[in-house]
Amino acid sequence: MVVLHSSVYRGPVLVMLSLLLSRVFCQVVTEVNRRSYPTVASFVRTYTTSSPTCEGTCDDELSVVTPSQLKVMLSNHKVQLFDVRNPDEYQDGHIPQAVNLPLNIVEESLKLPPKTFQQTFEVKAPGKDDDNIVFNCRTGVRSGKALDIARQLGFHRARHLKGGYAAWVEQEGN
Repeated sequence: MVVLHSSVYRGPVLVMLSLLLSRVFCQVVTEVNRRSYPTVASFVRTYTTSSPTCEGTCDDELSVVTPSQLKVMLSNHKVQLFDVRNPDEYQDGHIPQAVNLPLNIVEESLKLPPKTFQQTFEVKAPGKDDDNIVFNCRTGVRSGKALDIARQLGFHRARHLKGGYAAWVEQEGN
């Protein structure tokens, strides 16, 4: 351990430490403003988790479902479809069988015990190994964020609707 005895060294060290801390603080504030974190836990998870996320890769073929693929899944009743838009958007129109699970409560909801999830949303709780979990929103942006959250929580086979509700309406009507 190096001990600084001279005040000559203390000044520059304190200035460097101050600059470093202020830079880190600015980066954290910028990140919080850029993302719109619904909870402190979401923010902390971003900086403490090393698990893979889908940021930037949410449009690979393993992460997306097209409207025509979703139509088949719906007709076979082989999908757990979660609409992550706000309740008012959901009420204005949604894909049949979709359950409203607003983005700001996705993380907390996916952490619920299965019985509580079922009581709250009136559907079976998704399992981490389920390959039929699909998130949707208006255009695919928020569902990509929901997919990112789900993957960080261990739902690695979840997907989202490419193009969102807008693509569904354009292709399938409603």
